[in-house]
Amino acid sequence: MGPDARRTVRSGFLASALRHPDRPALQIGDEIWSYAALAGRAAGQATTLQAHGDAGEPLLTAVFAQRSVTAFAGVLAALLRGHGYVPLNPSFPIDRTRAMLVRSGCRSLVVDAHAARQLEDLLTGIDQPLLILLPDGSDCEALGRRWPTHRFLGKEQLIDARPGESPVPSDPDRIAYLLFTSGSTGQPKGVMVAHRNVTAFVDAMVERYGITEHDRFSQTFDLTFDLSAFDMFVAWERGACLCCPTAGEKALPGKYITERRITVWFSVPSTAVLMNRLRILKPGKYPGLRLGLFCGEALTADVMQRWAEAAPNAILENLYGPTELTIACTLYRWDAQRSPAECELGIVPIGVPYPGMKVLVANEQLAEVAPGEAGELLMTGPQLTLGYYQDPQRTAAAFVQPPGRTETYYRTGDLVRRPEGDRPLVYLGRIDNQIKIQGYRVELGEIEAALREEAAVDTAVAIGWPVTPSGADGVVGFLCGESIDAEAVRARVIERLPPYMQPSAVHVLTEFPLNANGKVDRKALRARLEAGLAAAA
Repeated sequence: MGPDARRTVRSGFLASALRHPDRPALQIGDEIWSYAALAGRAAGQATTLQAHGDAGEPLLTAVFAQRSVTAFAGVLAALLRGHGYVPLNPSFPIDRTRAMLVRSGCRSLVVDAHAARQLEDLLTGIDQPLLILLPDGSDCEALGRRWPTHRFLGKEQLIDARPGESPVPSDPDRIAYLLFTSGSTGQPKGVMVAHRNVTAFVDAMVERYGITEHDRFSQTFDLTFDLSAFDMFVAWERGACLCCPTAGEKALPGKYITERRITVWFSVPSTAVLMNRLRILKPGKYPGLRLGLFCGEALTADVMQRWAEAAPNAILENLYGPTELTIACTLYRWDAQRSPAECELGIVPIGVPYPGMKVLVANEQLAEVAPGEAGELLMTGPQLTLGYYQDPQRTAAAFVQPPGRTETYYRTGDLVRRPEGDRPLVYLGRIDNQIKIQGYRVELGEIEAALREEAAVDTAVAIGWPVTPSGADGVVGFLCGESIDAEAVRARVIERLPPYMQPSAVHVLTEFPLNANGKVDRKALRARLEAGLAAAA
């Protein structure tokens, strides 16, 4: 498997496998796979799929696996055969997974031992013949009799391929991975991310952070969350080790950091909040960390400060970016002296754009707002993805050419403040979290900041409720913590806010509901309010 003539996402792994064949590429629990061993597994899967696949199939291979060597080898196998990979999560509802598989058009599927238990349910109702590779072993004859439409290949059918053999040619403009994100219509949107989008991101990261083969990366994200691409491809670009926690290790993140000697930590802020609640962000606790990175949702200054104390030798950064702009597209480096004054509503700024990325902070007509004013964030540049898979309508609505501009920009739907002078970009919340109450425009983030401060907690959520055609009639707050007097907190918040912003109720939960990516699930909180209304009716 020599390096590609034209660089793609797999190129970094292939180069590292040549330079560092005996160094660890992947660790799951106590099991370690060297670059040579992982390259061999991936090459075997790729060669087998290529030998038995349909020449006319779409250039996409699905990987129905999670936190296993088969999952990571499956990702690499798809790339080695010149395909993009489509991750499917065994922990998702099977109907959703089936819908993603069907919509992607994939005809090849790599399945690990855990996901193989769900094959019966997954295949129900799928008429398109599939090539299903089960590298961990399974009774393929029985499966073939049960599902004669599909072809099953097990461990014994794997072709022994030498890692030195050339992969199928690929192209930087092709899809590297297809990720399905939530859609407002209830139908997941398939975001097409090209190889050139990912390599632009990876190049920026390895240079900024000085990644070496001695680094050890956390892997806190599922493959269906695009932040997992950072862990894999930035680590493998420079011969570092990807340390994927087992379920038990993931539940004990502090112990995992220490025992696995993690040097590069990356997680959603909710994980950082959890660690703070568990009291495992003690001063000096993680001296071996040299990078602490957070992305995916708003990050509070208090939690970042706790991390700075717990990891005194680490560079800490807040990253921002939707899947449509490839993993992350702006970043902000925390500075204990300067940063507190740059935070707004207690939230860490999202900083400055990545190399080559351009920012437009616009009003509803997509015209640039004045410095210091708030508006929707639009961005373009080398990380701008290809749009939504087989969905030109949605693509045209989100990927736009603003008046007076010659380039296509992605509308993030996020509200930010256009910087004045050399100040950083500040995230103010979702456009759809800016609601009208009694005719007033209200930023829910401002109410959340008041709730956090008065309750002395890391996370607070404000929901516009009850919903009206023009916005909402009021606001309900949610807190998470121990020994919180909800009415006392509400009374203090009321003193700080005008009447139309005052929460009508504050609910205290033992824990916030989280979505599959570990973020606070606002839809679940709204559903809780709806259920309460229905019960009272």
